[in-house]
Amino acid sequence: MFQQTYYTDRLTFFQKIRSLDFILIFCILILGVISSLSMYSTDGGELLYHTQSHIIRFIVFFLMMLILSFVRINFWHSIGYFLYIVILGSLIWASFYGITASGSQRWISLYFINLQPSELMKVAIIICLAKYYHRNQIHKVNNFKNLLFPITILILPILLVISQPDLGTSILIALSGIVVLWLSGVNIKYFIYTFLIFIISAPFFISILKPYQKLRILSFFDPNKDPLGAGYQVIQSKIAVGSGGILGKGFLKGTQSYLEFLPEKHTDFIFTLFAEEYGLIGALFLLMIYGIIIYRIILIGSISRSFFAKIFCYSFASAIFIYISINMSMVLGLLPIVGSPLPIMSYGGSSMLATMFGFAVVISAKIYHRQSIS
Repeated sequence: MFQQTYYTDRLTFFQKIRSLDFILIFCILILGVISSLSMYSTDGGELLYHTQSHIIRFIVFFLMMLILSFVRINFWHSIGYFLYIVILGSLIWASFYGITASGSQRWISLYFINLQPSELMKVAIIICLAKYYHRNQIHKVNNFKNLLFPITILILPILLVISQPDLGTSILIALSGIVVLWLSGVNIKYFIYTFLIFIISAPFFISILKPYQKLRILSFFDPNKDPLGAGYQVIQSKIAVGSGGILGKGFLKGTQSYLEFLPEKHTDFIFTLFAEEYGLIGALFLLMIYGIIIYRIILIGSISRSFFAKIFCYSFASAIFIYISINMSMVLGLLPIVGSPLPIMSYGGSSMLATMFGFAVVISAKIYHRQSIS
């Protein structure tokens, strides 16, 4: 066992290259190409701002992912709490001094990018909780004292993000943290109690929502009540997806998109544009790529020696699945509109940065899968 650990800690550069998950990397590249073509379509078949910015960001963050993937997995474990504190501090800064746009104050200007710390928190919360549960013995997980810490570090960013206000991202952060708690062995009764408390307190939470957030919930139940207002996006999104049929209308031929019936088509509703142009076959292909990515992440977790790497990979794979499910359900009218980007596909530098950073930690777990963390 000691020889195996010694060998793993002394991997040569070429051994690290051979240890990369080339299937995962290839699938990420395919998503990058698909997203760039979709962004080109949102710009009307011209190489305009959104397309140029998206391609540049993907190339930069993809290279960043490859570089960071060579960092030892025990390093990501060692900075788990520090990373959480830094991003929590960034959330506080954004809440008081951040850039305001569309009524929300959730960005920090870094000159080359307007950073949205809440997107990074979706990954940081997984790393932080994975570090916490790495040393926590399974029979002590359900002690109240041991539950207080993870619940506290989960609630703090949620409250900050809600205050910005950004209900959608706060829900995604909550789900990312809950997944870690579930996989770490927290008793199911606590999830049941939490769910019951949430149901009982739902009227109170609805009463403190912003007017536009209430309209989104109401339009979810009946979009036709406000077809030119809150229900407009969902109605047009359904029309676009349905008009794509089996084979789609073809590249650059989506009428809902080109005639500007579909708003926000480059961000949260990018799947709608893709489904209209490539139809059911294209949508299934996209889902297959996402499915392979999730499978590869789970596979990496299963071969990792350290519990930290296992729980991060399993939790990150679950989080990616949740993001995809919520986004696609949202644009199909199966869930209220909550502002959930589709990983890599949707336009947004902070979202792509967070996703690529998560992939970097996953690939690091693959390269150093024999490395144990004390």
